[in-house]
Amino acid sequence: MSETQFGLMHGQERSHWIRLRTLILLRWVAIAGQITAIVVAQYVYELQLELTLCFLAVGIAVVGNLVVTFMYPENKRLSEFENFLMVFFDLLQLAFLLYLTGGLHNPFALLVLAPVTISAAMMGLRPTLIIGGAAIILVTLMAEFHLSLRTEQGFLLRVPDIFVFGNWTAIVIAILFIGAYSFRISGEIRSMSDALAATQLALSREQKLTDLGGVVAAAAHELGTPLATIKLTSAELLDELEDRPDLREDAALIREQADRCRDILRSMGRAGKDDLHLRQAPFSTVIHEAAEPHVNRGKTIILHEAPLATDILQQPTILRKPEIIHGLRNLVQNAVDFAGSTVWIDAAWDDEIIRVTISDDGRGYPSQLLGRIGDPFVRKRRMPSDRRQRPEYEGMGLGLFIAKTLLERSGASLRFTNGSNPLPGLVLPKERLGAIVEVSWPRDKIDALHGENAVPIGENRKIEF
Repeated sequence: MSETQFGLMHGQERSHWIRLRTLILLRWVAIAGQITAIVVAQYVYELQLELTLCFLAVGIAVVGNLVVTFMYPENKRLSEFENFLMVFFDLLQLAFLLYLTGGLHNPFALLVLAPVTISAAMMGLRPTLIIGGAAIILVTLMAEFHLSLRTEQGFLLRVPDIFVFGNWTAIVIAILFIGAYSFRISGEIRSMSDALAATQLALSREQKLTDLGGVVAAAAHELGTPLATIKLTSAELLDELEDRPDLREDAALIREQADRCRDILRSMGRAGKDDLHLRQAPFSTVIHEAAEPHVNRGKTIILHEAPLATDILQQPTILRKPEIIHGLRNLVQNAVDFAGSTVWIDAAWDDEIIRVTISDDGRGYPSQLLGRIGDPFVRKRRMPSDRRQRPEYEGMGLGLFIAKTLLERSGASLRFTNGSNPLPGLVLPKERLGAIVEVSWPRDKIDALHGENAVPIGENRKIEF
């Protein structure tokens, strides 16, 4: 799946997934908490509050909630800008209420972290920076400008200036840290979720291609009997319509088209309803199938097969799984994209493991990204030669993530390195200075003839006419 096709699922569109109803419900909870705090402070602790202004601040939130509730349907999903307006409104409303109730002398001042955290979790970088910056400005202003809290006897309630400064410092640090932390973590969660969705889509597409072969096999088998019946019936009609040349001509056409259908089905090359070749194939055949789409893309692809032990010369027959084919195809594509002129694919096996190594003569993986290869959406600065070679390529790492995920699902382990710094135990010719990826399976994971994954042996039924 190309990165362009994947764009619709990219995490930047996640802000459109938030329902208006969710934010309305959260705001009602906040309103209930604000009213409770005001009533308790006024009538239990007998603090002298500006009740009119306080309930005005809460009333603004109530009116806002009622307006959006009646204006929009329950399943309304907010755009990023609409989300920004909702959260920014909540921040201003909360700041106004804190201004009326002591500013940073009010222990509830830490609630300004809530809009920042929500923004970082569901919006992009720019809205989050605006919300965070506004929160810091408002907290700074509230440290100096606010209505003081007083008891019923008129005593002023305030904490020492050093504690006000400490509260301000703690809240600002919390805004910066929690905002950055929430933004980074939610971004990685979104990236991983989107990449897994892309992996599932790629596997589904490969599975459909594999299933298509089974459909063709079933069609070839099931249509054999009716075509034979049509052919037999048309032959009898030809004999009975000797004196009706007009109808006899139609019967001859029916027989001719039945023969044509038979030839078409036969040319499809499938002879059974469950062709065992669709479930297993020699190791080299699977590699050829994976590399075939990239053979004529201007780079030389060299396949080399050799056993790891001299007493096991016959190559293994492995499970023809869609995830194996698609995963290897992505790795070959990556090698062809960045190779100078040649890509080498080395297949090896013994009693314990089955291994394929893909290498090229390009520049190799960026050294600073070697430890992150296989993570989704890994970007690097593009060189001018990269732009000329692949102008549409964005360097997101999604293809390698899909390959790694699919192959690991089949039981493989992957190692990435460069020819200039090969892995321990990996010896390759000097001309292979580019990227190297080694894929290894325990033999019993994909061996189609032995072990728990062995494909049952049976005879394919022939098409009969």
